[in-house]
Amino acid sequence: MRFVDMHEDFGYSVSLGKDLINGNYQSDLTQLKNFDDVMIFSVVFPAMESIFGYSKMYFQSLINQVKIYYRLEKEGMVKIIRNKEDLNKKGIKFLISLEGTDVLNDPYDILLLKELNFKSLGLTWNYDTKFAASCMSKKDYGLTGEGEELVKLANDLGIIIDLAHASKQTVLDVTQITKKPVIVSHTAYRKMKDHPRNVDDEEIEAVIKTGGIIGVMAWYKVLPEKTFESYLKVINELGETFGWDHIGIGTDFLGIEETINGFESISQINKLKEYLGEKADKVLWENAYRVINENLKD
Repeated sequence: MRFVDMHEDFGYSVSLGKDLINGNYQSDLTQLKNFDDVMIFSVVFPAMESIFGYSKMYFQSLINQVKIYYRLEKEGMVKIIRNKEDLNKKGIKFLISLEGTDVLNDPYDILLLKELNFKSLGLTWNYDTKFAASCMSKKDYGLTGEGEELVKLANDLGIIIDLAHASKQTVLDVTQITKKPVIVSHTAYRKMKDHPRNVDDEEIEAVIKTGGIIGVMAWYKVLPEKTFESYLKVINELGETFGWDHIGIGTDFLGIEETINGFESISQINKLKEYLGEKADKVLWENAYRVINENLKD
């Protein structure tokens, strides 16, 4: 079996002391190695926690999480994706992704991310930045001038733009200027559950026009119900309404405090394959592979 998961918080979880090599978590290397071919958007979330929740983002935290991925590669446990050729190598492949642009001072900091082999960039987390408004924004100002420059640079450098956590206006602004397909790596359908993290019809259609995809997440708060059946209903509704060429998965495993009943770990993804039937390879692999391939430079 092969699949692409467009959002797993590996780096942040390891930085908190979780043993994702030998442990038993929502996702870990022990589970992933049981699959023939796996591509994980391995996220860097450079936040520091405090008793009041998440405080500011730190560049050193970003570096520390990247080092975790490189150490795993050095030990032969994963392969970091650097170019198109790496996409076809079997095993566990990590596509390094940044969640939020809080640590960037100006658009050209993305050149440093490129040298560190980041291949996906989420413009926001739950905070507004100098580049874009987030889904939690009290005043949705969309994409700023610096944000527009950042998107153009990402296109030129072969870095995927991820609009998860972005405000509606940010989604609409980015999809108007991007030259490459974009993703919403982990979200759900606002029509079925009214939640700030979910996307509506207008946003989905805008993403589709770029050739992009919507990744459905396994977080119970964005789904109609806390069940695997509810997760399947969201996937099916999106696929039937907007076309199966634009649907993928982004579980958000290791980044959510509680999963849905019946889909507590990545090892259970086989149930999703069984449900999707002949559409399984498209949703679990081909759609995401296409977007990655169209964004990468070489």
